[in-house]
Amino acid sequence: MRKYQVTLYTLAVLFGVLVGVYITKSRSIENAFYSTNKVDELMNLVHDNYVDSLSMEDIIEQTMPKILTELDPHSTYIPAKDVEETTADLKSSFSGIGIRFIIQDDTIHINEVVRKGPSEKVGLLPGDRIVTIDDSLFVGKVCTNDEAMKRLKGPKGTEVKLGIKRYGEKELLDFLIIRDDIPLQSIEAAYLIDGKWGYIQVDRFAENTFAEFMLALAKFRFRGCEGIIIDLRGNGGGWMGIALQMANEFLQKGDIIVYTEGEHHPKVIEYANGGGNFLETPLVVLTDETSASASEIIAGTIQDNDRGTIIGRRTFGKGLVQQPFEFVDGSLVRLTIARYYTPSGRCIQKPYDKGDDKEYEMDIVKRYERGEFFSQDSIHQNDSLVFKTRLGRTVYGGGGIMPDIFVSSDTTDVTSYFNQAVSRRLIPQFCLRYSDAHRKELSVYTTWDAMLEHLQTQPLLDEFVAYADKKGLKRRYNHIMKSRKLIERSIYANIIYDILGMLEHVKYINTFDVTVLKAIEVLESGKAFPTMPVAAQEDTMANDSILSFV
Repeated sequence: MRKYQVTLYTLAVLFGVLVGVYITKSRSIENAFYSTNKVDELMNLVHDNYVDSLSMEDIIEQTMPKILTELDPHSTYIPAKDVEETTADLKSSFSGIGIRFIIQDDTIHINEVVRKGPSEKVGLLPGDRIVTIDDSLFVGKVCTNDEAMKRLKGPKGTEVKLGIKRYGEKELLDFLIIRDDIPLQSIEAAYLIDGKWGYIQVDRFAENTFAEFMLALAKFRFRGCEGIIIDLRGNGGGWMGIALQMANEFLQKGDIIVYTEGEHHPKVIEYANGGGNFLETPLVVLTDETSASASEIIAGTIQDNDRGTIIGRRTFGKGLVQQPFEFVDGSLVRLTIARYYTPSGRCIQKPYDKGDDKEYEMDIVKRYERGEFFSQDSIHQNDSLVFKTRLGRTVYGGGGIMPDIFVSSDTTDVTSYFNQAVSRRLIPQFCLRYSDAHRKELSVYTTWDAMLEHLQTQPLLDEFVAYADKKGLKRRYNHIMKSRKLIERSIYANIIYDILGMLEHVKYINTFDVTVLKAIEVLESGKAFPTMPVAAQEDTMANDSILSFV
C-alpha cells in the first residue's frame, strides 16, 4: 500500500511541477499535459497530509527519468548539473588544458598533448604523469576519470597548477596552465590507401564534423582519389543535420535521404539538392553493431538509393528522433518526437518493450550469443518487412541496416589468455610503460611502418608475458602461441598510438582489418555501385518504367 501511495505521489508531483513550478520554455511541453486540476489536487492532498516530510526537488529529480523510461529507451531527462557534460561531445570545442589521458595505476598518464594547446605551450609532454592538481595530491582512490575531468576542465582563462612526474626526473616539475578553448575533432583519421582510396573514420556527428569531412574530401580530390571509404563503425550518432549534409555530397538531386514521422509531427522528407561534389565517385560505407542513429541514416540512404556498398555488420537500430526541451532551471528533457525511415520506407528503430530498458540494453549481448557477429545465417530477417531499393534489390525492415556484404568478427586465434589480457587491459598498460621507458628512442620514428620495423626486432611478446605474469595472468604457452599474432599486433598498435597518435595507429590497424580490406577489394573490382537484380531488370523492361520508392 505504501509503495502505491508513493508512486501516486511521485506521479502527481512530476506532472504538477511540469505544468506549475517548473514551467518549460517550450509551449509544446506546456500543451502536452491535460486534466491538471485533478493532478494538482492530488499533489496538494499528499503534500498536506502525507505521514513523512518530503523533498519536492528530490522527488522530481528521481521521478523524471523513471517516467520517461516508460515511453521509450531514448527519451531521457538530464539534470541541470549534467547538461554541459552530456552535450560536450557534440560541440566543436571545450575549455580545458589540452591533453588526452588515461588513468593507470591510480595515476593520470598523459597520452597526447594537443598541438598549440595550453599544455604544449608550457612544456607538458606525452608520457608525463599528473601527481598533484592545485597543490593537492591526486593519486590513489581519488583519481577517477570523472574527478579528473572536473579538476582539469574549467572556464577559459582560469588557471590550474599541475605537479608532473617525468621519466628520468627525480623531482616533481611544476606547471601553471591557463585553460583555453580546445578543439574537438570528430575525424581523427583521413588518408589515402594505396594512393587512391580515400579512407575517412567518422567518430561522431558533431558541430564541426561536416567541415572536417569536406576538408578531407578536398584533400582526396586534390591527390587524385578514385573512391571513398566512410568508416562509421563505433559511431553512435549525433546531429541529424550533419548526417544530411554529408549524405548530400554523394546523392543526385531529388534523392530521398531520410524522412521522419510521428503522432504529433507530420511526415518530413529530406531530399538531396544535387549540389554534392562526389556524385559519381565510387563509395563504400563500413558499419557494425555500434553504428547508430545518424550513422544509420547515411548507411540507409546509400543502400536504398543504390549509391554505394555497405560492408560490415548489422547496425544498432536506433531510429527514434529526440528533441531537447529546456526547463527554466537549466535541466533538459530529450523527448522522442518521431521515427527515422530510410528512402524505401524502412523504420531504422529496432523493436523494444516500453519500460524494459535492461532488455533493450542487452540486445547487443544477445546478438553476440546467438552468433550474429560471426555468421550471417544467424541473422533472422523479418520476411513480413520486405522493402525494395531503387534498383529493386531486397532489403528488410525490423531495425538496423543489414550490410550488402557481411564481414564476420574473426575469432580464429582468440584464446582465454588473450581475452583476459584484453578484459584486464594488460596490453595497453604494458605498452604505456614500455612507451614511457623508450620514448626518446621511439620518438625518432615518424611513421607507423618505420616504427613497426623497429618494434618487430624487440622481444616485446616475452616482455609482455612476463609483465602479465606479475599481474596475475599466468603463462599458458599453448594459448600464447595460438594468439601470438593477435597479441603482437595489439602491442604494436598500442605503442604506435602512444608515440605517434591516432592517425598512424589507424593506418597500421587498417593493414589487417578484414572489413577495410574487403572495402578495398570491392573498390578495386569496380563493383562499389550495386546493380539491379536480373529479375528486376526483366520486370523493368516489361513495364518500361523504373521502380519507385518513398
